[in-house]
Amino acid sequence: MVLIVISRHIWQDSLDEAEHLRHTYCNKQIYEKRKSIERVFGDLKEKHGLRWTTLRGKSKVAVRFFIF
Repeated sequence: MVLIVISRHIWQDSLDEAEHLRHTYCNKQIYEKRKSIERVFGDLKEKHGLRWTTLRGKSKVAVRFFIF
């Protein structure tokens, strides 16, 4: 007879708690806002060439893309 022990992952309790909190009323409102913001940033990155830059520093990047 072979004894098989099944155990949960060490982080599974934390993952379960995060999943529970994600479905609360307060966090649902936050996710609704995040969904629209993430869509805008995704479009900027994909369609307007903002995925990467060779510039360093916020001021140099702002000048490059006319963000003030």
